[in-house]
Amino acid sequence: MTKNFEGKVALITGGSRGIGKGVALRFAEEGANVAVIDINEEALQETQKDFSDQGLELWVKKADVTNSAEVENAVQDIVSKYGRLDILVNNAGIIRDNLLFKMTDDDWLQVMDVHLKGSFNTARAAQKQMVKQNYGRIINISSSSALGNRGQANYAAAKAGLQGFTKTLAIELGKFGITTNSVAPGFIETEMTKATAERVGVPFDQFVNERVKNIPVAKSGKPEDIANAVAFFADERSSFVNGQVMYVAGGPLN
Repeated sequence: MTKNFEGKVALITGGSRGIGKGVALRFAEEGANVAVIDINEEALQETQKDFSDQGLELWVKKADVTNSAEVENAVQDIVSKYGRLDILVNNAGIIRDNLLFKMTDDDWLQVMDVHLKGSFNTARAAQKQMVKQNYGRIINISSSSALGNRGQANYAAAKAGLQGFTKTLAIELGKFGITTNSVAPGFIETEMTKATAERVGVPFDQFVNERVKNIPVAKSGKPEDIANAVAFFADERSSFVNGQVMYVAGGPLN
């Protein structure tokens, strides 16, 4: 694989599983120094071992993206180790799905905190270093649910908010050589979608097959599909692509 990110340093939040792990793997395979923060220490260690087994290095640290002090410390540790921070992928996320009349205050607040406050904390910490370097790439992971999805009033609002956050950072940080873009996945096979299938009481294979019926390319997405889009935005050659939202969903969305 081409080493497009040789010498670059990338931080992926929530990178121990699913899309985040796929993105981290892509950057590592392309020569980047990769750091992952997550709240799941066991998953972090497993992921680090997976990378090691493939001959790839991965720096990991347990940190809660909703805690600004933990995020600041993690970013400082990364810069101390590698001397710079070039790429931030705000991927950490949770779901607390329910119809509006059943949704609790905690269901709403937890989703907002992880997706929005978490992305705010990490972007604010990372841009300090990126401004010094006069270079950076910030990629926020949104979702096709930003367009609205039954049972996801909290998640849809948070993911739509991330798109507004993306466009605002693009305006504010562009003059410092920092681009900010967003990838909005459609249906991707991950632990999160498996949990959704379990919640609604449907076997995962059946759940996937039903979703695929409405996807024009007639297949489900995989984490590497999102990693491809993230890699495009993160590429040094994408410096004139800023403030964009790319839907990676196997077809057009209304």
